[in-house]
Amino acid sequence: MRPRANTIRRLLCASLAAACFTATAQESLPGANVDSLLEYARTHNPEYAAMRFDAEAASERILPAGALPDPTLRVEMMDITNNGQDTSPSLLPGRVGSTKYTVIQPLPFWGKRGLKRDVASAEADAARSAAAATWTDLAAKVKAAYAEYYRAAVSVRLTKEILDLAARLAQIAQARYASGLVPQQDVLRAQVEQTTMASELIAMETEQHHVHSRINALLRRPDAAPLADPVALRPVPALPAPAALQQRLAERNPQLATQQMKLTAAEKNSELVVRNRYPDFALGIAPTQVRRSVAEWGVMLEVSIPLQQNSRRAQEREAQAMVAAAQARRDALQTQMLSDLSLNMTAFDAARRTEVLMRNSLKPQAELNYQSALVAYQNGKVEFAALLEAQRQIRRSRLEELKAQVDAQLRLADIERLIGETL
Repeated sequence: MRPRANTIRRLLCASLAAACFTATAQESLPGANVDSLLEYARTHNPEYAAMRFDAEAASERILPAGALPDPTLRVEMMDITNNGQDTSPSLLPGRVGSTKYTVIQPLPFWGKRGLKRDVASAEADAARSAAAATWTDLAAKVKAAYAEYYRAAVSVRLTKEILDLAARLAQIAQARYASGLVPQQDVLRAQVEQTTMASELIAMETEQHHVHSRINALLRRPDAAPLADPVALRPVPALPAPAALQQRLAERNPQLATQQMKLTAAEKNSELVVRNRYPDFALGIAPTQVRRSVAEWGVMLEVSIPLQQNSRRAQEREAQAMVAAAQARRDALQTQMLSDLSLNMTAFDAARRTEVLMRNSLKPQAELNYQSALVAYQNGKVEFAALLEAQRQIRRSRLEELKAQVDAQLRLADIERLIGETL
């Protein structure tokens, strides 16, 4: 008996090890909850990574934008043929008649460097806001996809449960038919119901696969990469007052912030274009070398002459039009987002009230109706069609409750995308 006991012990240990390995693998996979998907997307999504690198690159443009232009060095060699001397022609500074070195530093008109720096800073802020907008859009898609993933998984599970229930009803109908208490039509109806639900189960499993693929696409994972089974939907908070949400949208929405930064950049650029009416300068210092020593020093002042005023006025009108366009885009976006926020808040409230109605009223009523119909059918007081309808009501009530829960999640994801933060 001892060898057999050792064999059983080894089998138990192997089973426990396999179960632990499966549980560990499930925990390491994303998909059990929405936070795991968001964490994976934040670190692996290439589109979001590209936007962050764009923002980093834009930040590095601020310092060069306000820096002085590089100075230039001009070298002029005079009398390289050494005319009238017993020296052959040369290109060496100490062997020509004279060499003039001029170091020139361009100096933009007062205020231009600061405006260029302000434009670059606003563009960098716009790039950072665009990266944040990319993340909020991605996060909303991931939240919505997880809610659909949860609905598909739970729908499959509920359908399997109801399919088992239909199988038990078919057994009851078969037993009563064998006893001559009901017609054969009841058995056939039960079989038709099972077949219909099996077909619906196939459709639901297909939808579950589609959502699985959609999540992997958002995470930039292979299409068939495994996901953990969804555990639960995230808690749904109570929404703040509409005015508070509208204020948060105006202050924190990254898309609005991007448009605001673009407007600021356009305004600063318009000021810079107007400042181009004034001349730029260049200062220079010029030592002159004769043979091996510096014989004289000179200074230079260079001033640009802004004569092309018609061209500059056209550039100013262009800059003003760009400011007006940026203002119009920001206002249009804000109006659209406020409208979307109102619609999503209304839909969110409707989904929450529907969920409460399904959970507290319809689902208990459907279950009581089914139990009553089952007892009545077993006692020959109702027809099998009434029992089937009671079973369908249970399934519909559960699926409607699930649908309301998922709809609330979808609306919540859109609201959080609009206000730019998680509630």
